[in-house]
Amino acid sequence: MTKEEKIQAERERLSDMYDTEEKLKGTSRFLFGIDEAGRGPLCGPVVAACCILPSREEILYLNDSKKLSEKKREMLYTEITEKALAYGVGIAGPERIDEINILQATFEAMREAWANCMEMYPVRHMDRLQESGTELSMDVWDDLPSAGDSLILVDGDKMIPGIEVPQRCVIGGDAKCPSISAASILAKVTRDRILLEYDALYPGYGFASHKGYGTKQHIEAIRKLGLLPVHRRSFVKNIVNNE
Repeated sequence: MTKEEKIQAERERLSDMYDTEEKLKGTSRFLFGIDEAGRGPLCGPVVAACCILPSREEILYLNDSKKLSEKKREMLYTEITEKALAYGVGIAGPERIDEINILQATFEAMREAWANCMEMYPVRHMDRLQESGTELSMDVWDDLPSAGDSLILVDGDKMIPGIEVPQRCVIGGDAKCPSISAASILAKVTRDRILLEYDALYPGYGFASHKGYGTKQHIEAIRKLGLLPVHRRSFVKNIVNNE
């Protein structure tokens, strides 16, 4: 397959994803995707992201972030943040995870991501109008998302409590819907960057390679070097108890 044929195949795959998303969108004017990264690791935060893309925006290779290389994710992160109508990120740290459990912390991060995305939307909306030379009037506020004309697609099988906007759960949505794929990439890259900071702060734990997951290398480091402030105590009880 030539390079041109591969690109065409990718365009067709992305078009199919948009078709799936539009069926889910129904009559809603605004469609948001929300996803998270980092529910399973032994340390660090859980990170959520919310994203709204322009209609059928061509961002090739959008997919479940776990199916992409780190280099590809970084490239897509830049493209998504430049092209998105708005996006937001939410973070719940290890102490919060221990305090309220990982599911509730994930919901908290998702609500923060949604709020940040909604805060960004009018700013970018005004910037787009000014760049296009549109004369500004009070009517511009009619083009902002509201609970009555928006829909959130959430990756997985659980809706987010505390957001008064219609939601639909999509199992495996990060590989089916472009807006969820974009959110998946934003969340994954944000969290990976945090773990790279941990790697510089705490040498010997291997955070740059395992990103906090319970690999053999990570567990051995915990037993040899001890727990860190960034470890989730509720996730490492068995490891510490089995020393």
